Amino acid sequence: MKEHDRVVLAVDLPDQKLTAGDLGTVVHLYRDGVAYEVEFVALDGETVAIVTLTREQVRPIARREIAHARQVA
Repeated sequence: MKEHDRVVLAVDLPDQKLTAGDLGTVVHLYRDGVAYEVEFVALDGETVAIVTLTREQVRPIARREIAHARQVA
């Protein structure tokens, strides 16, 4: 994964109001991909969270996945 890639959250982050499956965008790489700064944005354009995630907490979008909308708590 590299900067500006769309990614999928692999774990729930309740403190950030994020759930596994939420889509984000990599905005910064740390140490060649050891960790990622990922921005999660609501469909209206409002930033919900910017979090630092490890490789285990985020994954690339897979072929033939479909997005799903939900209300942010």
